[in-house]
Amino acid sequence: MAFAVSSCTDLDVDIKSQYTSYPDSEIAIEAKTSDVYYAFRGVLGRRYNEAMSFSSDECMGVSYDGDYYDSGNYAHPSLHNFMPDDACIGFWPDLSSGITKCNQVMVDLGGDDAVTAPVRAMRAFYHFILMDNYGDVPILDHVLDADEALERSSRADVARWIESELLEIRDGVNAAVDASTYGKPTRWMVDALLAKLYINWNVYTMDVTSSSWSATAANEKLDDCVAVCDDIIQSGLFNLDDDYLEKFYPTNGYHIKDFIYAMPYTAANQDGLTYGRFRTWRKGDSDGEGGAGLYGVKLAKSAAGNFAVNPEFADLFSLEGDRRNDALFKGALYQYDPSTYDVTSSPFLYKGEQVVLTKEIALKDVDENLNVGNTVSGWSQGYRFNKFIMDPTDYGLYSRSQDNDVPIFRYADILLTKCEAILRGATATDGDTPMSLFNQIRLYVNAPTIGANPTLDELLDERGREFFDENWRRNDLIRFGRFEDDWGYKNIINPSAKTDLTKRIFPVPTGVLNENTNWSQNDGY
Repeated sequence: MAFAVSSCTDLDVDIKSQYTSYPDSEIAIEAKTSDVYYAFRGVLGRRYNEAMSFSSDECMGVSYDGDYYDSGNYAHPSLHNFMPDDACIGFWPDLSSGITKCNQVMVDLGGDDAVTAPVRAMRAFYHFILMDNYGDVPILDHVLDADEALERSSRADVARWIESELLEIRDGVNAAVDASTYGKPTRWMVDALLAKLYINWNVYTMDVTSSSWSATAANEKLDDCVAVCDDIIQSGLFNLDDDYLEKFYPTNGYHIKDFIYAMPYTAANQDGLTYGRFRTWRKGDSDGEGGAGLYGVKLAKSAAGNFAVNPEFADLFSLEGDRRNDALFKGALYQYDPSTYDVTSSPFLYKGEQVVLTKEIALKDVDENLNVGNTVSGWSQGYRFNKFIMDPTDYGLYSRSQDNDVPIFRYADILLTKCEAILRGATATDGDTPMSLFNQIRLYVNAPTIGANPTLDELLDERGREFFDENWRRNDLIRFGRFEDDWGYKNIINPSAKTDLTKRIFPVPTGVLNENTNWSQNDGY
């Protein structure tokens, strides 16, 4: 007993099994870094998408006699009456949490450039999303001390910091494009992020909320924008060979050569994508009598259907032969094949009558509720997007989640970004012209080509057709100076939206202000 007690007090023993630094094996590093790549997944699958879709001219968040009003979460952004407590505005913490994880991982991995370069790319991407939406945000480039005060930097300084970060790590990020790099930062993701930064340089480094700001002012970064676009184009790793609709199907993935950077989703274990729930006709889960619904089977979960396409945006989908026209639920509806996701010739009937969607949206009362009524007629107000068509079986099994991956940067975007940069004054390269770049898009979707360089207005329309429901429309409208245009009921119900330029930046969520009491709310809120 005395021996046991004395031996237990001798704790000065060398520990042989404890790591003094993080293991540098490929498996260990992969385990450590994987979490930092997906901080955006949850909000991209719903709330961020709501903010982008409703604040742009794409969609109106309608309600059904109070159903899906949800304290104005859908109506407020549709009317540019953003509120700091709106659920769709509250994605700041998710991104700042992602940045914190990036910083901690870089500390744990010891600063090896080859290992930390992709983590820094993600950190820059999260800063970009924050800065694009909220304006002035903190530059979080280190792990904060417990008592360290957190200050916001100007939007211009954040933009310049993002540029410097990306240029510094660009050559150190993996350039491979295969299954192992899918959904992770690559050199081409860095290039694409730089292209977005450069084409929006005037938005980020000038006061976009001032009446003196001009969408056609000279942009000092246009040639830089063309250069990073060319880096992607000349790589030969990307193309437009995939069918427009099929690349958004639940079967998409790393084999889609248009995808430069995408967020992977699987309903079973990488869940959270719920686009189909809100774009399916309100009662599209069945025929109203227990039979198969819009997707050729009876869904085990109900649909919401409150994303109604604004009629002005619906007008874009009228080019003869354009494959993109098929990505909308419109007019008389027909059932879809649940295995091929193709539309069939079988009418979709609800209680014995074929469902017909109207392009125009009629409200019961023209007020901030955006109420269309809780009837078949109300549910049928406005077209719906069908770009990210759901797998109906997984939708029912996994709480309305989907298997579709969501592209963030696409090769098609690079072509139209280069087109725009040249139109705005950049030096043309490699024999490309705005017309030739524009026509590459038209050709692959079987739409009519153009015989002269497009105007900026024509380019904005084409971007609407090509990238709708991919969360870039708000960004485009602001850059083109068109965010205050008339669409839907926005400027009718909220006339100040036509002139209030402060709404080009979202309010800081209330919870973020409560945690940072030294901050002030953004102007206009």
